[in-house]
Amino acid sequence: MFYKYFLSSIFLFNIVLLSAQIQNPKNIPFEWKTDITKHSVKLSEIQIVLPKGSFPTLDFPNFVGKEKGLSMFFAKEPVIAIEIDGKAKAYSLNILTMHEISNDVLSGVPILVTYCPLCNSGIVYLRKLVYNGKENLMEFEPSGMLRNSDMVMLDRNTETLWQQLMGVAIVGELDKKELAILPSLIISVEEFFNRYPQGEIMSKKTGFVESEKNYGTNPYKNYDNENAKPYERFFDSDKIDKRLPPMERIVDIENNGKYKVYTFSDIEKKGVINDTFKSKKVVLFHQSGTVSVLDQVNINESKDIGTIAVYNRKLDTKELTFVKENKVFKDIQTNSSWDITGYCFDGKLKGKQLQIEPHSNHFAFAWLAFYPESEIYKK
Repeated sequence: MFYKYFLSSIFLFNIVLLSAQIQNPKNIPFEWKTDITKHSVKLSEIQIVLPKGSFPTLDFPNFVGKEKGLSMFFAKEPVIAIEIDGKAKAYSLNILTMHEISNDVLSGVPILVTYCPLCNSGIVYLRKLVYNGKENLMEFEPSGMLRNSDMVMLDRNTETLWQQLMGVAIVGELDKKELAILPSLIISVEEFFNRYPQGEIMSKKTGFVESEKNYGTNPYKNYDNENAKPYERFFDSDKIDKRLPPMERIVDIENNGKYKVYTFSDIEKKGVINDTFKSKKVVLFHQSGTVSVLDQVNINESKDIGTIAVYNRKLDTKELTFVKENKVFKDIQTNSSWDITGYCFDGKLKGKQLQIEPHSNHFAFAWLAFYPESEIYKK
């Protein structure tokens, strides 16, 4: 009995020592049940910002259709859009700024919709994960911690800590496990309903009364100013990669564990970029008409940053090459017309849909902190 008590005391002592390695400038009580003896990153890279449970997570939220959606949100408001088996849902980035995570289901598929405003990272993951020899249905919430200014997520199953931008477990029982990314787009409300008239958008009636009062406003005024930097209390300015301005918006693509990024400014100038990355044929579209949620206090007064979408250029057995003519995307092989969502609405290929190449939007400083070996597209 004494021996078991002794081992238990040693274990608790080690936990206390390990938790002390995590940055905790506000001396917030460590109430997480995470097994911090298992970790694949330095604990000193993690910072406790808020107590556990501080963020109200959007669990299985309510949705409205096109008519109510267009009156509830303004046309240029950005959303994360995802379509599975013919059904589509959209999640306002502005609402997600206040909550950061939504656990939801689409067409019977459990999805995890995430957005970290400090890194401008919006990504959708699959909430299924195999561990202990079986498939598990996961639920997540913000942990109240950051690493490299990026949200650290917490799964409610094991209280393992996960890096939002990477979808990788970094501390806890499930250390090094990875979540599967689900292809999604960040587009405007108008673009969403143009493509998916039967689609649904997450309602502003979330049930969180205090949060509801602030929907439509931005708590990070001028955060994405081109001369700005990430908040130094969350990101050491000496770690900023000098190859790109820190708040430059980028999109990433992946091929066999290698990454390439493209800046919004390059894509906007060209309108269309046809590229090949390690044998993967991709095309990037830019279209104006979507605002930033990190600019002005009232987001409907914010600057237009446009929509960037990334697709595979292979359609069936054909490899397509695209141009932009009079705000319309066209493939030079058939002169068919395509919209920003990769849907062909006119021409020989009418009704065809390009496959979304899994990608996400980020600020350059954040992406390059996690993936410094990324290749950067040069025009």
